[in-house]
Amino acid sequence: MPSVPHTESYYAASANDKVERAQLNDNIETDVCIIGAGYTGLSSALHLLELGYSVTVLEAARVGWGASGRNGGQIVNSFSRDIDSIERTVGKETGQLFGEMAFEGGRIIKQLIAKHEIQCDLKDGGVFAAMNKKQMGHLEHQKALWEKHGHLGHLELLDEQGIGSVVGSERYIGGLLDKSGGHIHPLNLALGEAQAVEGQGGKIYENSAVIKVEQGDNPTIHTAQGSVKAKFVIVAGNAYLNGLIPELQAKSMPCGTQVITTEPLSDELAASLLPQDYCVEDCNYLLDYFRLSGDKRLIYGGGVVYGARDPADIAAIIRPKMLETFPQLKDVKIEYTWTGNFLLTLSRLPQVGRIGDNIYYSQGCSGHGVTYTHLAGKILADVIHGQATRFDAFASLPHYPFPGGHIMQVPFSAIGAWYYTMRDKLGI
Repeated sequence: MPSVPHTESYYAASANDKVERAQLNDNIETDVCIIGAGYTGLSSALHLLELGYSVTVLEAARVGWGASGRNGGQIVNSFSRDIDSIERTVGKETGQLFGEMAFEGGRIIKQLIAKHEIQCDLKDGGVFAAMNKKQMGHLEHQKALWEKHGHLGHLELLDEQGIGSVVGSERYIGGLLDKSGGHIHPLNLALGEAQAVEGQGGKIYENSAVIKVEQGDNPTIHTAQGSVKAKFVIVAGNAYLNGLIPELQAKSMPCGTQVITTEPLSDELAASLLPQDYCVEDCNYLLDYFRLSGDKRLIYGGGVVYGARDPADIAAIIRPKMLETFPQLKDVKIEYTWTGNFLLTLSRLPQVGRIGDNIYYSQGCSGHGVTYTHLAGKILADVIHGQATRFDAFASLPHYPFPGGHIMQVPFSAIGAWYYTMRDKLGI
């Protein structure tokens, strides 16, 4: 099987570890077989290894090849639907449990970085930037909600002067600083976690796409050149399963998001854009997000392509957004552009569950995956180890098929996105 390279992103060009791992060419046995070497799979592997399980990870391409190695690199707390929305769905008691979990993913990331000495340009602090009074009101509510659920001492509302001290742009009227947020080089985080998995005895095989999952008391996972017999399986392919598990396809839709990266900026110019070196995302439905890399490039992302088609000219989509925020970059060269897929659910909440008695899955982070996937790994490890309370809470979330079925997912979602984008522009 030919090797599948990483996408031509800034992250791949600046990866700490470019070593290609072996392909599975044997029939082996393990306690847990994990499909996908992204954050969900790697976090699951690390937590399972700590509990004493033997673990084998099968990756169709390379470690962090999908969303885990292509995202905006922002450590953002909570979920794509906030705690109050979840509580209205599941009730106060279970909602409180989600409130306790909403800030755990970010803590797990920082703990893993410290424990395994992962070099991934970790920087603290993330800002939600408001463009109108309605969005500012939402941030005021968010601060009160998060503090109600125990996220105390981390949040600071920013007025117009305050937002101006952290973002050198005139687009925003205020914001909310989460000091416990932050940003990282996402691919180097994944690669560091993979090294930690292997350092604890876990096995990772690259270029080993799963072609069949044979269910049963001891499921067998088949690749083109080998197989893994396991006691448990974790399906962690998210937007890149390509129909491997048909029952996971109907209620989710791959979507593409685009990212550009500038040439390295001077210290003076970089400091004029983001004086505190925080990461930023705005409050729009289709939001923009940006931050400085470790070598002072501006990484700017945004936009959604429903159905995950790759645009012909990514810079033509994202560069105007960047210049609307930072017109002072009009003469700065764009050196990298890329796209990556995330998996969208109609509810915007993750889908977590079990197939049969021993196949577990988590998918559908809906654009909010960096922290959630790390939490998901711990929850999946816990349920395999017999602790099911938090897994059951996620599994209880209702999920619905997209209107019109699989064929109409893209047009219906695009119409909905247009509606909310217009509301953002009008501030209503």
